[in-house]
Amino acid sequence: MNHLSATQLDTLRRQLLRDKQELTNQLRESDQFGLRDSLREGVGELSAYDNHPADLGSEVFERGKDLALAEQTQHHLADVERALADMDAGIYGICKASGEPIPFERLAAMPTAEFTVDHTPPKPHFNRPIEEEFLQPPFGRTSLDERADETEFDGEDAWQIVESWGTSNTPAMAESPQVESYEEMEIEADEQVGYVEPIESFLATDIYGRHVTVVRNKQYREYMDNGEGEGLLEEDTAAQDEL
Repeated sequence: MNHLSATQLDTLRRQLLRDKQELTNQLRESDQFGLRDSLREGVGELSAYDNHPADLGSEVFERGKDLALAEQTQHHLADVERALADMDAGIYGICKASGEPIPFERLAAMPTAEFTVDHTPPKPHFNRPIEEEFLQPPFGRTSLDERADETEFDGEDAWQIVESWGTSNTPAMAESPQVESYEEMEIEADEQVGYVEPIESFLATDIYGRHVTVVRNKQYREYMDNGEGEGLLEEDTAAQDEL
């Protein structure tokens, strides 16, 4: 026996019928929220492609909004019709997950409720972009960092070179709170590019392996500050005196 009284069921049925009529009228009077109109007619042009794609930015935004509103209304109408069918079948107001009765107070606030509060499943997303089924994370198809048998130049390395020339990002926009300068903004900014050991980045020779030269760059300074290779390298005091 249903836990709802005849008066409560009658009140809920009348509410559902009102909602059904309002939603049906909304879809009909709005002409599917304008989705039946051609985008070309909406902008008054012979073609939907104008001289500049940005000229259609507002129209594309409005069309996306119309799609969302129409979809939401259609789903709400389907829920109302399902609730009325459940009422006719005598199973209305029973949680479809636990079989427990749904309190009248909850149904009064949301007549289309199918579950109790404790058993309500997460709301699914409808009509997700088909691209989500095969798109991979950034550099997912060209990054070889995760493969132990690959060490060559990959898509991520290509982006790092381009990114090193600057982007629109600033340290304030960085995900890590430790980023304090633009030099630390790049992806894996501390990665050793073009060498394995730090010493390889500032020691140079001629093609015969003679005339060793020390390039006192950033890596050299960090190498010395960290005390790496102590005894192998010494500060060029003469060069410092000249500075």
